[in-house]
Amino acid sequence: MNHLPLSRREALAGLAATTALPLVSSPAFAAPATEAQANALLSSIGENLLRLEPASATSLGIDTGARASYRSRLEDRSAAGQARIAATLKADLVRANAIDTSRLSFPTRTSVEVVKSAYRTALEGFAQPYGDVAVGGWRNTPYVVIQNVGAYIDTPQFLDTDHPIENRTDAEAYLARLAQYPKQLNDELARMKAARAKGLVPPNFLIDKALNQLGISLENTQKGGTIVDSLVRRTKEKGIAGNWDARARKIAIGEVVPALQRQIAELKAERAVATDVAGMWSRPHGEEFYRWALKASTTTTMSPDEVHQMGLQQLAELHGRMDPILKSIGYTQGSVGERMQALAKDPRYKFSEGDKGRAEIMAYIQERIAKIRGVLPRAFNTMVRGNLEVKRMSPEQEPGAPGAYGGAGSIDGKIPGKFWINLRSTDLHSKYSLPDLAAHEAIPGHVWQGEYANKLPLIRTLLAFNAYSEGWALYAEQLVDELGVYDDFPVGRLGYLQSIAFRCCRLVVDTGVHAKRWTRQQGVDFFVQRNGSNPLEVASEVDRYCSWPGQACGYKVGHSTINRQRDKAKAELGTLYDLRMFDDAVVLGGNVPMDVLALNIDDYITHALPKPIHVG
Repeated sequence: MNHLPLSRREALAGLAATTALPLVSSPAFAAPATEAQANALLSSIGENLLRLEPASATSLGIDTGARASYRSRLEDRSAAGQARIAATLKADLVRANAIDTSRLSFPTRTSVEVVKSAYRTALEGFAQPYGDVAVGGWRNTPYVVIQNVGAYIDTPQFLDTDHPIENRTDAEAYLARLAQYPKQLNDELARMKAARAKGLVPPNFLIDKALNQLGISLENTQKGGTIVDSLVRRTKEKGIAGNWDARARKIAIGEVVPALQRQIAELKAERAVATDVAGMWSRPHGEEFYRWALKASTTTTMSPDEVHQMGLQQLAELHGRMDPILKSIGYTQGSVGERMQALAKDPRYKFSEGDKGRAEIMAYIQERIAKIRGVLPRAFNTMVRGNLEVKRMSPEQEPGAPGAYGGAGSIDGKIPGKFWINLRSTDLHSKYSLPDLAAHEAIPGHVWQGEYANKLPLIRTLLAFNAYSEGWALYAEQLVDELGVYDDFPVGRLGYLQSIAFRCCRLVVDTGVHAKRWTRQQGVDFFVQRNGSNPLEVASEVDRYCSWPGQACGYKVGHSTINRQRDKAKAELGTLYDLRMFDDAVVLGGNVPMDVLALNIDDYITHALPKPIHVG
C-alpha cells in the first residue's frame, strides 16, 4: 500500500458518523439518572472502548464468553482505525455529557466525570495532524514508529507474555493474531509516510536507535524468532499437537520479514532528511502538539514555563535534603550532583558485570520487595495481593528502553503484574537505587495500584491518567521511606531522594527540549551535572522525552498534587487524620485526573469529620 491515505482530519470527518464496528448503546433516559441507568451507560462505554483494544481484553483476562472473539484480534493501527477510535469517543462523550449525575452515588458520579475528562482530552489529541493518542493512557507520541513506539516492539512481547496458550483454540488464536501482525506493520508504514509528507520527521538520533532495534527484530524474525518460538514452546509444554512451527514460520518469514524491511526502508528515507534538532518546537504544528501533550500528561493547564520553574525550585529543595546524608557517609566535597556521581562509582554499591551481576540484580529485587511488603499494613486499611513477576526486557527492547517499567496483571490474577527490568548492562543499576525502583514500578507503585483499579468498573480499568499513575508511583516511593525501610540504610534513602530529584529534572529537561530549544546533549548534561544521574540511563531518558513529549512531566506534577491533597486533609482533619484512610481514599477512588482526585479527597474529608448534631 504505497499511496498516501486521506489526511488525518479528512479521515476523522469521514468516519465521524459511523464506525465499522457497531457501538454498544444504551437508551436515552430522562434526568436525573438512576444508578442502574448510569452503570448501564458506563458498561456500554467500556465495551465500546474494549472492542477497539482487543489485546487489553486478553491482558486483563476478560477475553472469554461474549468477548471470546477478542482473543484472535489485534488493534487496528491504520489511519482508518485511528478515525474509528475518535468517532467512538465522540459518540460516547455525547452520551456521557447528557447524563444528569445529581442523584448518583459518589463513586458512580466520579466514573462519569473520569470518562468525560479522558475523552475530551483524547479528542483534542485526535484533532492534531499526526501522532498516536493514548485514550486515558500515557504513551502519546507524534511518531508512529520510533525507538520505543511501534508494533515491532509491542506485538511480539504481547504474544509471548500475555496471550495464553492452554488449548488448541488458544494456539489457533495466536496464529490468527500473528497473521494480523504484518498488517499492523504495513498500516503503520502508511501513516509514517503520510506524516513525512506533512514534514514530520523524527530527529536523526532517534531514527538511528529505531533502525538498530528494527534490525535486531528483523534478524530474529528471519530465523523465526520469539514470535515462532513462543508458540512452539508453549504448545509443546501443553501437549497440543499440530504443525505450529511450520505455520508460524511461514507467516514470520513470508509476511513479517518483508513488512519489517519496508519499515526499515522508510526510516532510512527519513534518516536522509532528518536533523539532530530534538524538540517539537521545530516540527510542523509542534508547539500546538506539545501544549496538548503536556495537558494530557499532567491533566492540568500548566504552561511549559510553569512546569520548568516548578522543576528547578523542587530540585533545589531535594538537594538540600540530600546534602547532609552525603556528608554523613563521607562525601563532603563538591555539589550534590558531583557527589552523587562519585557515589555511583563506589564499588560497595555496584553489581558484578555480565550474567553474574544480572542474577544478583534479580535476587536483590526480590529481597527488597519482601521487605517492602512487610510494612504496607501500616499504610493501607484495604490491602491487595500485589501479584508480581519480575522479568527481563527483550533484547529488541533494551537498547531504547528506560531502566525499568511495570504494571498490573489480569483482573482474575492468572497473569501477574510485571516489573520489567532492563539488564543490557548491570551498570544501569546500583544497590542504592534499585530498592526505590522496585517501590515505584512494583509495590506499592504501579503493580499495587493497578490491582485496585482492576476492581473498578471496566471503563475505569481501561482508563489511566499519567499524572495519577506516575504521581502515585512517586508517592509510593515516598511511603516506603516514611515507613522506615531506609532507616538502617541511609544510602538507600539517598537513592530515593535522587529518584524524586530525577523527576524534577524531567520537568526542566522536557520543557527545555520541547519549548526552550535545548539540544539533546543539554538535556543529558543537566541530569548528569545537576543530579549526578547515570549517563547510560539518562541518554535513553532524554531520547524518550523526544519521542513522548510531555509524558515525563506527569510524574512530579502528579506527586506534588497528591501531597498537596494530603496536606489539606491533615490541616482540615487534625487529630482525625489517618494515613491508612487517606491512602485508601487515593487508591480506592481509582486512576483519575487531578481535578477529580481533589473531589475524591474532599469526599474523604467530609466523611471523616464528625457529623453535626441538630437539636430542637
